[in-house]
Amino acid sequence: MIVVTAATGPLGRLTVEALLARGVPAGQIVAAVRSPERAAGLAAHGVQVREADYDRPDTLATALAGAERVLLVSGSEVGRRVPQHRAVIDAAGAAGARLVAYTSVLHADRATLSIAPEHRATEEYLTASGLPYVLLRNGWYTENYAPAARQGVATGTVIGATGDGRIASASRADYAEAAAAVLTGGDAHAGKTYELSGDTAWTMAEFAADLAEVSGTPVAYRDLTPDAYAHALAGNGMPEATARLLAGMEADIAAGALADTPGDLSGLTGRPTTPLRDTLAALLKD
Repeated sequence: MIVVTAATGPLGRLTVEALLARGVPAGQIVAAVRSPERAAGLAAHGVQVREADYDRPDTLATALAGAERVLLVSGSEVGRRVPQHRAVIDAAGAAGARLVAYTSVLHADRATLSIAPEHRATEEYLTASGLPYVLLRNGWYTENYAPAARQGVATGTVIGATGDGRIASASRADYAEAAAAVLTGGDAHAGKTYELSGDTAWTMAEFAADLAEVSGTPVAYRDLTPDAYAHALAGNGMPEATARLLAGMEADIAAGALADTPGDLSGLTGRPTTPLRDTLAALLKD
């Protein structure tokens, strides 16, 4: 039995779909979700749906009962993720899971990104748990730039603070396929760490150029200082703390935090990662 947590989120849902595409019987897949009523589409395919709230360990014990392999999709609540992740790992251990795969961040052991410490702490807890594990250190999802793409087409300008920093992004579907490959790969992946990123790293200026080509609308990139970028985000209604967090990540990207292209992602999926312009074209159709 394979359990996918956060299965109604974008990555979790795509991972379930990738498992089904690989021929895993629906009845052997558990979609562990905070709100089961949101998983009706998965249930319609025959996937088991179980309640799993990271903040309520009693639900985790039930959700992971009988699990052989678990995909722990990292939580979205920055500042609360370490205890949440530990609760899932503890439940997986109690269930006797034979493999726990965790979606971390690129180079979590040395990354300067502000989100890295929680991922690093989770990795340390998982590797010390005694459970067979796989670390899926995901780089950036191209879909993270959906708002920027839509704003760029609407206004003709994409703003940021990354300078000439490169971003080796890939689509969520790419990362989901890699997770499915690990979950269906038997014991071959146990104990391994994969640095997952797109095959090609691009700058925001190149992003704007691809966006212009795909949309047929002139789009330019305007580079700001991190402070000016945070001010611009806050001016558009974003909470100040969130704006500062994102501006800090832009500075990390400028320093090369997301530029690596080791090839692990395409190696797991057996195909090249999705080109930037292909994902942009799909985003603009949504």
